[in-house]
Amino acid sequence: MTAGPHQRVRDRIVIIGAGFGGFQAAQSLSGAAADVLLIDRNNYHTFIPLIYQVATAQLEPSLVAYPIRTKLRRMKNVRFMQAQVKRIDFVNKLIDTGSNLISYDYLVIATGTQSSYHEVPGAQEHSFSLKSLADAIALRNHLLTCFEQAAATPDRELQRQLLTFTIVGGGATGVEVAGALAEWWRGAAKRDFPELVGLGRLVLVQSGANLLQEFSQRLGNYTHRQLTRLGVEVHLNTKIAAVTASQVQLSNQVEIATATVIWAAGTQAALPALAQPLASAAQGQLMVSNTLQVFDHPNVYAIGDVVHHANQDSALASVAPAALQQGVAVARNLQRQMQGQPLQPFRYWNKGRLAIVGGYGGVGRIAGVNFGGFLAWLMWLLVHVTYLPGYRSRLLMLLTWVQNYGLGDRALRQLLPTAKLR
Repeated sequence: MTAGPHQRVRDRIVIIGAGFGGFQAAQSLSGAAADVLLIDRNNYHTFIPLIYQVATAQLEPSLVAYPIRTKLRRMKNVRFMQAQVKRIDFVNKLIDTGSNLISYDYLVIATGTQSSYHEVPGAQEHSFSLKSLADAIALRNHLLTCFEQAAATPDRELQRQLLTFTIVGGGATGVEVAGALAEWWRGAAKRDFPELVGLGRLVLVQSGANLLQEFSQRLGNYTHRQLTRLGVEVHLNTKIAAVTASQVQLSNQVEIATATVIWAAGTQAALPALAQPLASAAQGQLMVSNTLQVFDHPNVYAIGDVVHHANQDSALASVAPAALQQGVAVARNLQRQMQGQPLQPFRYWNKGRLAIVGGYGGVGRIAGVNFGGFLAWLMWLLVHVTYLPGYRSRLLMLLTWVQNYGLGDRALRQLLPTAKLR
C-alpha cells in the first residue's frame, strides 16, 4: 500500500526469538505506533525452566510449549512468522531467512544461547543437551530406551552401562536433572523394572569446588548432601576429558562406562551470521549499553541470555526474570526512540532466585536471605505455576505434579513416535 500525502508510514520493529525476552517485548509493544514482526524457528514459546521435566518423563511436551499465535490474537499491530534467521545485515537493515529478505527500522535480537562444549573431544557428538523442547524429547526417548534395553539383555555389564547416567555441570540445570532422575529411580523405575534394582548409577560431574555456585557455599553444601542422600554420585573439582559413545573419561583419568551423557556445563550465545561484526564478550555475548542498544547501531537492541552489559560490574544471571524485565524495558525505549524522546537505562530488579534439588528439597535466595529445604522446594513449584503461560497448562501441570511428587509415579513412560522438531 502506498502512503497518501498526509499518511505517515509506520516503523517496522522486528524481534528475532520468541523466548522469554523476545516474547515479552512483542507483548509490551501491543498497541504501539509501529508494526511488529516476531520471528522464531518454532511456532510456540518454550517454557525453558521446565524442559528438564519433559526429559525426565514428568511433564507432557505440550505443557511447556505455548502457541505463539494464541497470545498474539488480540494484538493488532503484532505479527508472527515461523522462520530460521540465517543472516543479519545491519547496514542495509535486512534479515535473511533463506527464503525471504525482511527489512526493518528497529531490531531486537533475543536468540538466546546454545550449549558450549569447551572443545572436549566427543562431547558434542555423544552427549545430550537441554536447550530446546526437541532436546528434551530426544533425551526422554533415549532414557526410556535405555531402561527397556537393559531389561531385555542378560548381560550384567551392558545393563550397568545402559543404566549409568552421567550429568556434566553442577549448576541449576545439572542439579535439577540429577534430582529428577534420582526421584525417577526411587519411584516409578523401581516399580516398573524390579529386576534392575541396584544396577542404576547416577553421576554428577562438576568442575568447581561447589554445586550451585550462583548460591552461597552453605546452600551448595546442602545440595551436595541432598543429592548424595538420593543416591547421586557427585564428583567435585573434576572436568570431562573426553566423551565417547560408551564412556566418559574424567580429568583424573577415571573412566565411567555410560550410555548417557547429559551436558549442562556452559553456554554460548546463539546468533545467526552477522554481515557486520558486533562487539562481543565471553561466550560470544553481544555487548550492549545501559539502554540495551548494541554499539554502533542505535536502532538495534539485544536482550536475554545473548547479551553482556558493558556498564555493569557483572553480567546478569541467565534467568527468565532478567529477560522478561529487559523485554519490557526495550519495548518502552523503542517507543521513546520513535517519538524522539530520551531513552532510559535498564535497571534489573532482582526478585531472588530458586532452584529445586529433589527429594522435596530446594534452595533459594530472596532479599539477601539464603534458605534451603522444603520451603524453597514449595516456593519453586508455586513460582513456576504462576509464570507458566496458559490456564490449561497450569491446571494439568498441577495434577501431574500431584502424581509425580505425591504418589512418586511418572505417567509419561511411553515410547511413541514423534514429529521431528528442530
